[in-house]
Formats: sequence, structure tokens, C-alpha cells
Amino acid sequence: MDKIKVSICTGTACYVMGASEILLLGDELPAELQSKVEVEGITCFEKCKNAQCGKAPFVKVNDEVIPNANLQMILEKIKQIAGL
Repeated sequence: MDKIKVSICTGTACYVMGASEILLLGDELPAELQSKVEVEGITCFEKCKNAQCGKAPFVKVNDEVIPNANLQMILEKIKQIAGL
């Protein structure tokens, strides 16, 4: 299985709306997922400029952009992809 890639928008709106907490994802991952997930911060997805995309913060898990994300939601998505 390829690594699960998690890209977290760190633009001002996303950061203030909760991305700062989601950036702690690596510390919250269960031990069995630590080596299977790659976490990175991205300057801006430019999704917040388009109301149809949803609300900040935005997180991309593999190829899926998740609006209004929170840490628990992203952990659940990773577990789902990993089959846990």
C-alpha cells in the first residue's frame, strides 16, 4: 500500500479555523499508522475563495479535498483508507 498523503492548508483562514490543530495529526496517529501516513502543510489550496467548495479548514487526503475538516474527521478518513 502506498503512503496515505495528508496535505493540510496552512493559509490564514484555514489556520485560524482549525488547521493548527490538524497539524498535530502525526502525534495523534495510532502506532500502526505512523509509517503509513505522510503529513505536510500546504501554503494555500485557494478553496476558501469559492463558497461552493465549503468552509475552512481544508485538508486533502490522497486526492480528496475535505472542507470544514477537524482532527477527528481526518483520523477517521485515514483509518477508513487503511482498512482499520
